[in-house]
Amino acid sequence: MREFDEWLQGRDVAALAIRQELEPAEGPGAVIFPPTYAKPQGVRDEDWTGYNIDRFPDGSSVCQIDSVGSQANRMEPLFKKEPLVALVPQVAIRVGGQTISLLDAGHRAADAVVRYSSLAEELENAFWAWMDGGNAEPLARIAPTSIVFGAWDSRGTQAKLPRIVRSVVRAFDVDVLHRSAQYVPAADYVLEGVVDEPAKNARKQDQDAHSELGLSHAPATWAHGGVIARSGIRRSASINIETIRSLGAAGDADALRSYIFGLALVALASPQQTSLREGCQLVPAEGCAPHWELVRHDGTREAHPVDADSALAYAQAAASAFGVGESLEEVFDSAKASKELKMSADERKRARARGRARGASAGE
Repeated sequence: MREFDEWLQGRDVAALAIRQELEPAEGPGAVIFPPTYAKPQGVRDEDWTGYNIDRFPDGSSVCQIDSVGSQANRMEPLFKKEPLVALVPQVAIRVGGQTISLLDAGHRAADAVVRYSSLAEELENAFWAWMDGGNAEPLARIAPTSIVFGAWDSRGTQAKLPRIVRSVVRAFDVDVLHRSAQYVPAADYVLEGVVDEPAKNARKQDQDAHSELGLSHAPATWAHGGVIARSGIRRSASINIETIRSLGAAGDADALRSYIFGLALVALASPQQTSLREGCQLVPAEGCAPHWELVRHDGTREAHPVDADSALAYAQAAASAFGVGESLEEVFDSAKASKELKMSADERKRARARGRARGASAGE
């Protein structure tokens, strides 16, 4: 564990990087399904596959399988489960009849579920502490994973915390497939006389209603059929140690940095979610252990494996030394949300400007 602190306290270490070869659960060369996206403006229909694929002049290609943001949203909920649950405060917001964990909020500490809650002022002050003097301690007491995975308070203080943990999954040299299907109804409802046949001059939406309700044949042709990765699938990730080293605190800055580093280590070293979406379950490639490298500022690299047990032991010791913040259950303030919804765009803009002015004045 001592070596982890040495990386933080020294000045020559820039990052800890990991490369992990993955493969489909069905085996190498099996079809996987990347996420689909809306067609960008200016792209012809015939050129758009629905997948995020970059093609290069040499004929190679790279397909995004899981984005940086998506990877962060998969790792953060790990801190709701054993053995990581005790490492961070468990903060929840009651919204009507449901309770939402801050660890599930897409924008983390800057999410609307927090901004319109009884925790809003405390978190706003925490953002200002970081903005004005680099003091990350108040935020670490409430939402430390917002420091680990990054957050942007774009609708408030404008505080922007860079990601410390960054991870992405890509497939290389992909072939795009398509698929077709045909729905066959259980009975010929028109022939049996239980529903009327659409009139020949009926509107298209009336004719389509039979298919929509499952009362007639419904073909689905040339739909997304996934990809085959000819040159493998890889998870590339890193911990930005330089950014951790820049975090300040009103108290013991070293304890804060070790705490955040410990959270980053367990986020990357813990077993990851394998099922990314329907048709895309990825597991570590057989015989290929994750390759960890310590990266120094002069560009030199050295292999330095990190296992889940040593990462957890370090994170637990660091959390004990820093002191994990109190777990909280707060309430969504519907009145505040309704009030802002009734404002015009200009009124909301002026209200945010006044808030930033108050924050800047308080920090002087």
